Amino acid sequence: TYGTDQRSDDVVATYSSRGPTRSYWTDVAGVRHYDNIIKPEIVAPGNKLVAARAKVNEIVTANSDLLVELDGGDAHGEMYLSGTSMATPIVAGAASVILQANPSLTPNMVKMILMYTAQPLAGFNMFEQGAGQLNIEGAVRLARLVRTDLTAATPLGAPLLTTATPPAARSTIAGHTFTWSQGIVLNHTYATGTSLVTKYQKIYGKGIMLGDGIMLGDGIMLGDSTMMTNGIMLGDNILTSNGIMLGDGTFFCSTGIMLGDGIMLGDGIMLGDGIMLGDGIMLGDGIMLGDSVVEAQSAMLKGDDTPHMR
Repeated sequence: TYGTDQRSDDVVATYSSRGPTRSYWTDVAGVRHYDNIIKPEIVAPGNKLVAARAKVNEIVTANSDLLVELDGGDAHGEMYLSGTSMATPIVAGAASVILQANPSLTPNMVKMILMYTAQPLAGFNMFEQGAGQLNIEGAVRLARLVRTDLTAATPLGAPLLTTATPPAARSTIAGHTFTWSQGIVLNHTYATGTSLVTKYQKIYGKGIMLGDGIMLGDGIMLGDSTMMTNGIMLGDNILTSNGIMLGDGTFFCSTGIMLGDGIMLGDGIMLGDGIMLGDGIMLGDGIMLGDSVVEAQSAMLKGDDTPHMR
């Protein structure tokens, strides 16, 4: 946050964890299948935040620059901290405030609201910020409008809000106005559209994960035999935000491009498993790709010992 109240200068910290996830399962042939799930869903402030500290804190004792001096001495001590340990409780606190505003919300509704109202940070892709930065003002405002009588028997497409007019998809905080992401991250894709907040979706119920069982086809989202209405747009690319909304910005990486081991490709990035991507791409086993392609003997089917130039 650079220590300012306005959100126009906020960026994702250099050390913030980035996606996609690289968990995998191994089949009977010993082949690894990576999940490559889009992470994170949202980001929250976590750099040099002031927080309470215990008396005789060993971290502060060893790092005096982390000490925040306050009147009252050690009984009211505070300190600077950074990292997930600081960002996570902010999101947990936001979830608590949302549930206080509307105790009937399910866990999936809370997740949807946090992502839908998030602020996309300009210049960062979904692997860095997900839907964007946490926006408690917008989240609470939207949560208060969600019906409190929703049950497992509520039909798909039923009104989700107590009003026919959805809230304005923007917030003004410390004099800075920004547009909500108006979308949610769903495992390997994302979805946008007002139907996410105006119509009840079966995945908002209990007992399932928000991104489980999702299949894509013709702009319609299917999951567990549930159609999430054709008013929801599905993305097939990872986006770099221009700071407006989830569906804007420029393409960063197509989720349809895979290279061995289920690795998704992007421009100018380096991934594990010995694969480096850039203007020239170097693949293992002596294959180099660029303006021209040189293929080593091991890559050729002809069997001779002369490299071939294309």
